[in-house]
Amino acid sequence: MTGGHPWGWLVLFLLGAYHGINPGMGWLFAVALGMQESSARAVVRSLAPIACGHAIAIGVVILLARLVQIVLPLSYVKIAVASSLLAMGVYRLVRSRHFAWGGMQVGFRELMTWSFLMASAHGAGLMVLPVVMGLGSVQASAGQHSMHVHSYQDPLTGIWATLVHTAGYLTFTAAVALVVYQKLGLALLRRAWFNLDLVWAIALIATGVLAAVIS
Repeated sequence: MTGGHPWGWLVLFLLGAYHGINPGMGWLFAVALGMQESSARAVVRSLAPIACGHAIAIGVVILLARLVQIVLPLSYVKIAVASSLLAMGVYRLVRSRHFAWGGMQVGFRELMTWSFLMASAHGAGLMVLPVVMGLGSVQASAGQHSMHVHSYQDPLTGIWATLVHTAGYLTFTAAVALVVYQKLGLALLRRAWFNLDLVWAIALIATGVLAAVIS
């Protein structure tokens, strides 16, 4: 793994954990599949494509930002990221969407595509991006002063960031899905539903503000 402050990698893992406990980003679909087939194996089987789709959504955003940074200064990229986070957060505040699915006969590709689209719609990659950029800034300032190449452009930084984040996401998605399926059941959601969409919208706005004011 590349260098940088340990807190940056921890934040990436914790962001993955937060994404993992959001029912709209994976575990509720996994539980629904398990209940349809009356099998915990169906829950477990759905986790790999759901995690892959989430990882692709994160990796695509990191890759696009890296490509943009080749032609634009880092400060411009930060402004664009902050603006996108704020816009996404405000949008989710004024237009809340409930989790829904269509036909439940889905395979690996359909689950992966669904997860990719849901993570993208939630702005998951945008929320991770400021942390990845921060890791790059730390590495650049701590690296060889004779080379003025920003380490955020190092593809290994983005790859490791995606893997660490996805590890947190998969760990908590799997844990919540299995606990809900085996112990609690979907009936719990009717009695004790927590509005994670609202929390997510506020988190997006807060991250956008931090991305704008922190150099």
